[in-house]
Amino acid sequence: MMCTENKKPTLRGAIGPSRSPFLVGASWALATAVVLSGTTHGTDLQALRRHDCGACHGLTLQGGLGPPLTRETLASRDDAGLIDTILDDHPGTPMPAWAPLLSREQAAQMVRLLLGTETEEARETLALVIERASGSILVIDATIHTVLGRIKGLGDLSHASMEFSRDGRYAFVFGRNGGLTKLDLKTRQIVARVLQSGNSIGGALSRDGRFVAVANYTPGGVRVFETATLASVADIPAISRAGGAPSKVVGLVSAPGARFVFSLFEAGEIWLLDLADPLTPKIQRYQDAGPLPYDAFLTPDGRSYIAGLFGTEAMTLLDLERPGAGARRILDGYRKGESLRPVYKMPHLEGWTVAGTSVLFPAVGAPQVLVADTTAWTLTDRIPVQGQPVFVVSRPDGREAWVNFALPDNDTIQVIDVTTRRVVRTLKVGRGILHMAFAPQGDAVWISSHDDDTIILCDPVTHEKTGTIPALGPSGIFFATLKTDDRGRGP
Repeated sequence: MMCTENKKPTLRGAIGPSRSPFLVGASWALATAVVLSGTTHGTDLQALRRHDCGACHGLTLQGGLGPPLTRETLASRDDAGLIDTILDDHPGTPMPAWAPLLSREQAAQMVRLLLGTETEEARETLALVIERASGSILVIDATIHTVLGRIKGLGDLSHASMEFSRDGRYAFVFGRNGGLTKLDLKTRQIVARVLQSGNSIGGALSRDGRFVAVANYTPGGVRVFETATLASVADIPAISRAGGAPSKVVGLVSAPGARFVFSLFEAGEIWLLDLADPLTPKIQRYQDAGPLPYDAFLTPDGRSYIAGLFGTEAMTLLDLERPGAGARRILDGYRKGESLRPVYKMPHLEGWTVAGTSVLFPAVGAPQVLVADTTAWTLTDRIPVQGQPVFVVSRPDGREAWVNFALPDNDTIQVIDVTTRRVVRTLKVGRGILHMAFAPQGDAVWISSHDDDTIILCDPVTHEKTGTIPALGPSGIFFATLKTDDRGRGP
C-alpha cells in the first residue's frame, strides 16, 4: 500500500512517466475491491494492512513489489510525510492515491499501526516469541506478521513459558532462573518482576485470574502470587510426609475452581492445591503416583490430569471430578517390546493432540507417536516417526498433528494424518526446531528455528513455507488475543 521514497508527493491522481498502466490498473483494482467490500467504511485498518498492503509489500510486510513496511524502515520518516504518502499519488510506483478511500485520521492511524504505536485500537492477536539466549521476548502482530517490539531484561529464558490474563493484556513469564515477570502487552513494558526461587520450570494462572502459581526445581515446591501485584499469597514446600529433601515440582496446571495440580518428581506424588480460601490453602496428596513423574497434561475438558512417569512404562491419571477415588495407573506397559534409545530431550506432554476419543502423544526413548483411547485409557496404536518426538501439536481442526524431534533429528518436522495415523509429509524447514504453534486463526503454523535465528511460517494445509521473521535464538511461541471490550482492566 505504501512506498517510502523520500520525495514530496505530487498532485493526487497523477501518473508518473515510468508507471506501468498494467500496475496502475492492478492497484486501482485493489483499491476498488476495498470500497466494494466495505473494509475502510468499517475502518478495519488491520484487514486493510493485512490484505492490501500485503498484496504489494509482502505477506509479512518485509518487502515484495514494494519496499518493506517495517518499523525499522519507516522510523526515519516523519509521521506527516508518511500520512501524505498514503493519501497522495506516488509517481514512478504502482501505488495509487488512497485519499478517496481513507480520511486523514485513518491514514494517521495506519501509520501508527505500521510503527507499532497505535494504542486506541486493539491489536487482536499477538505472537510472543521467547528469545532465550538474549533474555528477551519478541512481540509480533500475528495477523500481518510485523514485529512490534522486543521486551528485554527477563533473565534466563532457557526453559521459559508464558501464561496470559483473561483479557490477553498481561503476560506472565516464568524464567528458568526463578524469575516471574508480569508484562503489559499494550505498552510492551515490564509491570512487575520477582526472583521467587533459584530455578523454576513453568507455572499457571488460576481460572478466575486472581492467582499465578510457579513450579520450582530449586528449592522445590510451589509459590503462589496475586496476579495484580505479584504479592506473595502462599508458599507450598514440596516435602513428602515420608520426609526427605524437597522435591522438584513439574506438570503444574490450573484446574476448575481455584485449584492447581502438580507432581513431585523425586517423591512420586501428585498434589491438588485448593485456594478457595487463600489464607488457609488445602492440599490433597496422592502418594502413590509412580516413580519420577516428569511432566503432566490436563485434558481439554479439565477433568483428567495425566502424569508421565520416567521411571516406569506407565502413566498416572487423577480424575478431578472424582478426586476422592485416588490416582490410578493407565497405559501400563506401553513401551514393552520396544528398543529404547537414550533420551536426549524429554517430551512435552502439554502437546498432546486430542481427536475425538483418541489422543496422540510422544513416546519416551522411542521413535513413535502413541495413540490411546480416552474412554478406557488403553493404548490403541503406535505411529512410527523419524526420531524421538518432543512436541505433538494438533492443527486446529484436529485432522493433522505436527511433530518435532530431539537431536539428531531436530531439523525435521513430520505431519501425521490423524484419521489414517500415518506420516503424510516430512519437512526440512530449518535447523534446531524447538517449538511449533498454530496461529489462533488457523492460517499458519509458526515454527522456531533456533539455530537459524528465524521464525518460519508454513501453510497448515499445503505444508509449504510462506514466510520468515528474524528472531534471536527463538524457542517457545505463544499467542495472546486482546479483547477490545476488556482492555485496560486488570487480569
